[in-house]
Amino acid sequence: MSNERSTAEPRGRRGLEATLWIVAVVLMLTAAVYQRLTGPTHPTRGRFEVAGQAYRYRLKRSDYSIRDARIAVPHPAVGVSGALHYKRFRTDDEYTAVPLEIENGELVGQLPAQPAAGKLEYFITLDTPQGQLRIPESPENVIIRFKDEVPLYILIPHVACMFFAVLIGVRTGMAALFAPRNMRRLAWVTLGIMTIGGMILGPIVQKYAFGAFWTGFPFGYDLTDNKVLIMWVLWLVACALIGFKPKEDERISRQVVAVAALVMMVVYIIPHSAQGSELDYEALDRGVPASEAIRTGGQRN
Repeated sequence: MSNERSTAEPRGRRGLEATLWIVAVVLMLTAAVYQRLTGPTHPTRGRFEVAGQAYRYRLKRSDYSIRDARIAVPHPAVGVSGALHYKRFRTDDEYTAVPLEIENGELVGQLPAQPAAGKLEYFITLDTPQGQLRIPESPENVIIRFKDEVPLYILIPHVACMFFAVLIGVRTGMAALFAPRNMRRLAWVTLGIMTIGGMILGPIVQKYAFGAFWTGFPFGYDLTDNKVLIMWVLWLVACALIGFKPKEDERISRQVVAVAALVMMVVYIIPHSAQGSELDYEALDRGVPASEAIRTGGQRN
């Protein structure tokens, strides 16, 4: 009986740990999808109708500074034409209208490339037999931000590290609640990956994309940088408090880790790139170099 009990206990523990990993993966993927769908770089989607036929569109909100941004909607039928209207974001510029061209069943226009962190706001009008349509229908325009390219050998490790840091952080929090045997090791792994992905590779990605290593606290209001800083500080404090060795009473350690994991999840789902780097066109028009005219969170000089 004792052998059967000792065999059943490891099996039960392994089953619980496997279940916690599955739940952690599901929670992480759900949070990642939510963050992506609600973020300011996610394409604006919608539909319009011409002659009773519905057409779906997808309008860009992010592109690279090395090229013009291709903006396209479905071409409903012969006799339908349109224009792409745009101006620099947060300026009093007049809108520029560019006729749409027919390409492979689409009506296509080009937005001029902007320096890194430059933004344009735009909308499309279609002239149809039933009248003029505005895309999107909302009076709010689509806002697109441009960025410089980031080498894949930097970007991919950064994204992978951040994904696994949050995944393991969630799993660590669940360990604190249900199976604390590996909690301490997982917490330190979370901190290590967060340090590499967020505090080392993250600033390098920011430098390539927008010309500055760090635009969060105390230098700016970039929520992406501040999110990373908050998560990193949380796990730094948690790991410092729990140490490397188990304690006789683990209640406080488990509470600290659980709070760190919970706050990390809440912070993580804040949309990526919100209040991010933005080119100040007023400063640019005054002759300030583009690399020095980048602000964060609507900040202006």
